[in-house]
Amino acid sequence: MTTEVENMVRKILEDMNNGNTTTTVSSSTSKSGSAKQSDFGNVTVKDYPIAQKHPEWVKSSTGKTFKDITLENVMNGNIKPQDVRITADILKAQGDIAKSAGRPAITNNFSRASELTLVPDERVLEIYNMLRPYRATKQDLMDIAKELESQYDAKVTANFIREAAENYEKRKKLKGDN
Repeated sequence: MTTEVENMVRKILEDMNNGNTTTTVSSSTSKSGSAKQSDFGNVTVKDYPIAQKHPEWVKSSTGKTFKDITLENVMNGNIKPQDVRITADILKAQGDIAKSAGRPAITNNFSRASELTLVPDERVLEIYNMLRPYRATKQDLMDIAKELESQYDAKVTANFIREAAENYEKRKKLKGDN
């Protein structure tokens, strides 16, 4: 039974990594803790899907590879959540692929996502909740943008938050507007 389940999980992972999802790769950080540009060179659509075209890029920030991520290793506790987390470098590479394909909105999404890998999960969820209509004042959102920029060097995401604050103000979606 374990072998059947493990084979099914492997097949699903293989299918996902043949073009239907992103994967993880080790990430380097600067002294400030912000992610540096990846060392993958000029990444374009010819590199997609990354896991298939460049399996050497595919590893977690803890050094785990796809071969390490088996059902057996998960069940016996050898694989932890941090072993399968996506990293800033692979998100940037995916953004480069989107850019080379002429998909600027997706490129921007990957840029924000790569920045957010440095923000603690709990804080990302708090920010997400603050972005829901009527949950924050304009000043709350501007403070979040300032925090993201100053503490995490997340300039693209900070600009996104500022844009949201402006749009919420125009549409009367800020806290106290209802």
